[in-house]
Amino acid sequence: MSTPTGPLKIGIVGVGAIGRYLATELDRGRPAAVLAGIADQDLARAKEVAASLAHPVPVLSLDELVHHADLIVEAAGQAALPEIVPKVLANGKNLLVLSVGGLLGHDEWFRQAAERGCQIRVPSGAIAGLDGIKSARVGRLDSVSLTSRKPVAALRGAKYVLDQGIDLDSFRQDTVIFEGPPEQACRSFPATSNVAASLRLAAGPEANILVRVIAVPGGSENVHEISAQGEFGKLRVVIENVPSASNPRTSALAALSALATIDGITGSFRVGT
Repeated sequence: MSTPTGPLKIGIVGVGAIGRYLATELDRGRPAAVLAGIADQDLARAKEVAASLAHPVPVLSLDELVHHADLIVEAAGQAALPEIVPKVLANGKNLLVLSVGGLLGHDEWFRQAAERGCQIRVPSGAIAGLDGIKSARVGRLDSVSLTSRKPVAALRGAKYVLDQGIDLDSFRQDTVIFEGPPEQACRSFPATSNVAASLRLAAGPEANILVRVIAVPGGSENVHEISAQGEFGKLRVVIENVPSASNPRTSALAALSALATIDGITGSFRVGT
């Protein structure tokens, strides 16, 4: 991929809670980055977001957006990745993926990125500690676990909850509703499992990872605890996330992390592994 001259032109696919936030922040001005356009399957929503910005940006088709932008930011959901990822990589463009769960099981995309000289970037999202996990896997990483405590409101409508016929309103105390590997968590909770997917990608395909989801009646925060053990020693990270004001399934930190990743791409200084 050729190195772009001038500010990095960013295209956003999907302008829901996080996509809208990123568009607004980029519109306000970021060092060395500009918003080149937006795309969304909901054309009316895309036009509404574009009209709300101080500086006009075009609402484009995916093909047009890929052509005009240097970096595509995916915020459209896991189901959209099979259309977005191959198209972006085929055009030799870089990609920032927010719906991380959709990357699992698609090793061909990473091979395609390497062949095309492109980068697929994944932000830390709603958790911390991925740098430590990445460092630990260089040595021997024995075990990793993720315990996610979610308010009932964040679990309503989840595929797993519906498939299992779980009555969330019947819970009177914190209740474990799921235990399994990250891959199963991503299939079961496609809208809220990006943390599990990011952990898998950081720890590597061979790592033994157990994901546990706990429904919390009356809860108001998405709480994630990561534990790991290996030759490096032991790691434990707990983060209590405030949900996004516009979407209880999304942690506010996820949007901040995406913006910080963009700043890191365009900046000349980097902290962390």
